[in-house]
Amino acid sequence: MPVPEPARSGPVWVILPTYNEAGNIERMVEAVGPKLSADDRILIVDDTSPDGTGRIADGLVAVDPRVEVLHRPGKQGLGPAYIAGFRRALEGGAGLVVQMDADFSHDPAYLPRLIAASALADLVVGSRYVPGGGITEWGAARRLISRGGSLYSRVVLGVPVRDLTGGFKCFRREVLESIELNTVNASGYSFQVEMTYRVLKAGFEVIEVPITFRERQAGSSKMSNSIVIEAAWRVPAIRISSFGRRGRRK
Repeated sequence: MPVPEPARSGPVWVILPTYNEAGNIERMVEAVGPKLSADDRILIVDDTSPDGTGRIADGLVAVDPRVEVLHRPGKQGLGPAYIAGFRRALEGGAGLVVQMDADFSHDPAYLPRLIAASALADLVVGSRYVPGGGITEWGAARRLISRGGSLYSRVVLGVPVRDLTGGFKCFRREVLESIELNTVNASGYSFQVEMTYRVLKAGFEVIEVPITFRERQAGSSKMSNSIVIEAAWRVPAIRISSFGRRGRRK
């Protein structure tokens, strides 16, 4: 079956949020680069990492002109980092905006799959929980938390997307333009849930393509009890705050 041509109205921008990813960021950019065209961009959003990630990222700009670095003052959370990246990508003329982890838990080899699938939907989610997807190197407890979190979010929000907590996504430009980014409240991993839910509520098409998620190869995980607790109360809050918000699709 032929692969559809991606629906582009401009270059692809890949957003890589970083905090203490000195052991990953150079290799990550080297892996992402060959998956993109000469007109595409890689935007590293660094929250003043004390391990020197931002300094390494600045050095990559001289090696690859497609790389750009956005420095933010201090650790402000995953959601705000992505929002800042989305705004910069839209300002830069992005047609498609990809968000992914910088620690190789999202394999850059899947980038062409997500980009191509954007010909079929407004938001493409790299999914661990559709047929063909999966997780490696996680223990039973973490698998249960992840799958349970996605199921909990699906039930509370009443949406069909199976991997609501997944963070490997490709947005069409008009999706991000239609969502009021300044009103997205989640700062932790519940940001992933809120964004996908808002896309659906705005009337856009969402599809999931299978990926295999793996544990990071360097550095330490950002997962914590506070992130799990935030997600537990934030998901119902997302549902409540959506009442009265009309779809804004153009």
